[in-house]
Amino acid sequence: MKRFTLIVVLTLLAGSLKAPAQQKSLHALQQEFVDFRFGMFVHFGLPTFQEADWTDPQLAPEVFNPVRLDTDQWVAVAKSAGAKFICISVKHHAGFCLWDTATTDYSVMNSPLRRDVLKELVQSLRKERMQIMYHFSILDTHHGIRPTLPFTPEKIAFIKEQLRELLTEYGPVNTLMFDGWDAPWGRISYQDIPFPEIYNYVKSLQPNCLVMDLNGAKYPQEALFYSDIRCYEQGAGQKISPETNSLPAMACYPLQRTWFWKEEFPSAPLKDVEAIVRENIIPYNQAYCTYILNAAPNRDGLIDENAVAAMARIGQIWKNTGHMVDVPKAPAPITEVNLAIGRPCDSSWSDDMMLMDFANDDDFSSCWVSSPMVREPWWSVTLPEDTPVGMVVMTEKKADVVKKWQLELRQDGIWTPVRAQEEVIGRVHILRFPQRPADAVRLKFTRWDGELAIAEIGVYAR
Repeated sequence: MKRFTLIVVLTLLAGSLKAPAQQKSLHALQQEFVDFRFGMFVHFGLPTFQEADWTDPQLAPEVFNPVRLDTDQWVAVAKSAGAKFICISVKHHAGFCLWDTATTDYSVMNSPLRRDVLKELVQSLRKERMQIMYHFSILDTHHGIRPTLPFTPEKIAFIKEQLRELLTEYGPVNTLMFDGWDAPWGRISYQDIPFPEIYNYVKSLQPNCLVMDLNGAKYPQEALFYSDIRCYEQGAGQKISPETNSLPAMACYPLQRTWFWKEEFPSAPLKDVEAIVRENIIPYNQAYCTYILNAAPNRDGLIDENAVAAMARIGQIWKNTGHMVDVPKAPAPITEVNLAIGRPCDSSWSDDMMLMDFANDDDFSSCWVSSPMVREPWWSVTLPEDTPVGMVVMTEKKADVVKKWQLELRQDGIWTPVRAQEEVIGRVHILRFPQRPADAVRLKFTRWDGELAIAEIGVYAR
């Protein structure tokens, strides 16, 4: 990491001198993303040269030698299927970089190829007027950004410098998809690597770049938690509900068995693309969801003939005609760190073992349940003195149980009711109000219908 320390300040200054792009509204950007309808994912890197998607983090870059690399071929394959963009995994979990980076020697520039794969792909896409998206892993096992090791300021600076390179040296980027962050396979929290800092940094470099995080397994589908676009990784068991989804969304899936190329791929069965079109692309597009199908290049740097034929078949049986549905305007994404997680909390009498701490354990599958014998239930959490609070989000176990409730903040021993603008989407209640200091937050419930069960209560600075 020492290689880039000397240049961070200069490069940040250089980036700040560029004229900012005209900023579009988030809703307009979400509509544009949904209008793409279909894109191609590309996972390519050191795992291409091993029989595992999670490679040895010390695997030498010398194994990476795609002697016939042709990004024009990738783009032609994507275009044949009706894709409007390619999303490339610029850095997977083992930390190997597909671009010419000054932050580390662990990149394509220290492989036998010695070519900037990302630059070549961007040039190929620009020729066809197609968009580029990035898949970027926060989890980085080669550079020690993983659980059990300290998340130091130097590691955060390392991530930001890599993002600066990606967002200032390759032109406009439509979407940045994070991975390994607040996910079971990454176990890096939004406190460990501060989400607001990274999110705001991305927006400062490219205001029109959408930010996604592959966290669909954890958060309720009714709201945009830490993502401008709701994400579903089908390979991880995350499935969108076309019948109920009301948010701009993305679903991704590999055409082959795994994300990166493996030796059996040229002759192994692929996913049934006709079923993908019929059961995924068409119904998902109608439900505000763009579909991304991964086609993995082989060790020569080309997409195999069977995958080429499968992608072309999609283009034969389905036509991407662009705009299809108007995306409903969604509440602003929740991007601040949840200040209530793990803090001391209290409540009125709970039902059986469903105690108060289940409401701030960062787990939406557990609940605090009020005892049915309590007529005026309440729940509270204690914060450090003078904590700025500007938003509270309450997620019920089931939608439409809570009918009436009151939010209160405590400061200097005095509880004060808060008048807030409430947005309700299914079982998620979002209350926004002018930021003010507090040392505790309390929810008082006055009317409900059924079992009063609260999955999670979040407290945010704004």
